[in-house]
Amino acid sequence: MAKKRVFTISFLSIVGVLVVLGGYWVFGSLFSVDKTIPPEKLAKVEKGSIAKSVVATGKIEPLSKVEIKSKASGIIKYLYVNAGDRVREGQLLVELDKETLEAQLKEAKAFLNAAESKLQEMQSQDKTLRANLRKTQLEAESRDYEFMIAEYKRYLELQGQGLISKSDFDGVEQKMKAAEVNHKALQAAVTVKEAEIEQNGRTINTFRSQVVQAQAQAEQAGESFKYASIRSPINGVVLSREVEVGDAVSSILQLGSNATLIMTLGDVQELYVKGKVDETDIGLVKVGQLVRVTVDAYKSRAFQGKVFRIAPMGVEKDNVTRFEVRVSIMNDLDLLKVNMSANAEIILEEHYNVLVIPESSLIYNEKRETSAEVPDASTKTGRRQVAIKTGLSNGARTELLSGLKLGDKVILQ
Repeated sequence: MAKKRVFTISFLSIVGVLVVLGGYWVFGSLFSVDKTIPPEKLAKVEKGSIAKSVVATGKIEPLSKVEIKSKASGIIKYLYVNAGDRVREGQLLVELDKETLEAQLKEAKAFLNAAESKLQEMQSQDKTLRANLRKTQLEAESRDYEFMIAEYKRYLELQGQGLISKSDFDGVEQKMKAAEVNHKALQAAVTVKEAEIEQNGRTINTFRSQVVQAQAQAEQAGESFKYASIRSPINGVVLSREVEVGDAVSSILQLGSNATLIMTLGDVQELYVKGKVDETDIGLVKVGQLVRVTVDAYKSRAFQGKVFRIAPMGVEKDNVTRFEVRVSIMNDLDLLKVNMSANAEIILEEHYNVLVIPESSLIYNEKRETSAEVPDASTKTGRRQVAIKTGLSNGARTELLSGLKLGDKVILQ
């Protein structure tokens, strides 16, 4: 019995010790603090450059851009350039089918020649009619009729005095009546010829109008024939081509802005970013400020630029007012393409070769004092707050003025 009791007590003691040890382990597991900090939550104090800036987002534009439209309507017969080709001022770009235009030009010239010939004929006839009128007027103004009247009056007096015979008087009277009939006929002829000249004058005016109209049509047909050959107005690059051989194009002289767009040319000797800046930041932007331009195609490099124009009036959209800012690009223009999306970082202030830490590592108290957490295994939590002073910030990184040194680790919050 004694041995059995001793064994029972020993077993219970061992079980008790195990329970105590297990409870201690469980308690320690539940209430101990893990001091391990994941590597992705750590960052180092580094040296680098930092800038305070304003970002304008927009597109890359050429110095000038020209939409090519035709002044003549027709069908495209030849296309001499493709998108991306460089062109020089005066270079032939497109030719329309000239057969129809040439036929229209010949028809217009034929109509003009016919109208000019008819006008010349009417003008020649006018000269003849005026000559005939003058001749008839001279005949009607002849003094023969006045002499006959005087002669008749003298014979009438002589007859009253009985100095001449009746037969002599009758002869003079017949001559008088014949002269009167002839005089009236000449006056009527003058009236008729004046009417003919007036009518011919109206005909001349009609043909003059036809000649003017024909000249306008011939000039228009000639211009259309000339406009069928479309040339480049600038030195530049074909940014886009909208048509193919066989396509019909409409005239800008007839449809204005609705005319067919043939291609777009751009002067890419200079490029600029046409961006937008929020009204809260526009007061910080000045002409001449340096700019770093980045595009998605070349993420690892920045292009140098300079602000050269700030819009005097903002544009409101979605209750936000933005101002247009233009930034010239000054290097590596051959790498950039028109219409690329770009971010123009307008440099307001920049510091070089300074200590920087991530913005996400900063801690602010109620007094806006700044500190950062650093790893410290000697503390209960494995981390310790250090008071620091900061300088410039770009929203991602902050300049470190004091409190930590190069290579120190900080914990990201």
